[in-house]
Amino acid sequence: MPAPKSSDPAKKKVTPIKAVAKTSRRAPSKVIKKANQPAVFPWKKVIAGALLILLSPFYYGYVVGFFSSTWRWAFNIGTSTHYRTYKSFGIRIPTRYHIHGIDVSYAQGRIDWRKVRAMEEDSVRVSFAFIKATEGLLTVDPYFKRNWREAAKTGIRCGAYHYFRPKKSGLWQARFFLQNVRLESGDMPAVVDIETLDGKSPAEMRKQLTDFLLQVEAKTHVKPIIYSGLSFYKDYLEDYFPEYKLWIAHYNKAELKAGKNTNWWFWQHSETARVNGINHAVDFDAFKGDSAAFEQFMIQ
Repeated sequence: MPAPKSSDPAKKKVTPIKAVAKTSRRAPSKVIKKANQPAVFPWKKVIAGALLILLSPFYYGYVVGFFSSTWRWAFNIGTSTHYRTYKSFGIRIPTRYHIHGIDVSYAQGRIDWRKVRAMEEDSVRVSFAFIKATEGLLTVDPYFKRNWREAAKTGIRCGAYHYFRPKKSGLWQARFFLQNVRLESGDMPAVVDIETLDGKSPAEMRKQLTDFLLQVEAKTHVKPIIYSGLSFYKDYLEDYFPEYKLWIAHYNKAELKAGKNTNWWFWQHSETARVNGINHAVDFDAFKGDSAAFEQFMIQ
């Protein structure tokens, strides 16, 4: 029997309704799938940005300086803030002082003074040099003439020192020193290095030392500087030569504790420094005053 005609329209309406419904379910499913995808970190952009910073001339120095300062702080943690390690010099240097120097003799061998002058780390550089000239009555340092000439060519301020022998005449030692050293305007005053009794009594040592000091001052018109180790100074020299400026040796300390009334101006604080142009360990020194005081210290 043929179906009623009224059922045909109903069948025709079902198909489009299902198609619309089917389509409407697919659209949200795509949105949900996208929402559930994990976020991808933009590594390429980050790497490109980091390279841009590191290779930029404006930021490279800042970045390196920051990490260098941080490493230095960590390395020196727990120590005095005014006494830190300078890697290139291989020693710790007291940072309260701004004028630094070295002292040399034949023990350092042949020195390339241009390399010495060019070396610098964090504003620390060699500005002066004490150079051994003579010892006793007969010994002239074999490198003195060369060091005295070549160091001055680089602009380093120079001072000559005599290694004093108390068992010899102080007067004749002064004459021997002055025969071999010609001090000029712009040089540092003469230095006498006293660090042994040489078998003599303290009183006899001081007598011969006084003769040396007076003779050199009479000829150069400038009071010499006295060099000694802190212990020797405390034991035999303290309170005897108050009018003379001092150069004191005291190693590997954050401060030179020589006493408030000690007239020291130079401090030899290390004997193991490494300096470009010198193939052996060298003593490192600091000047107590500022640049103006340093210039006034020179022979006029």
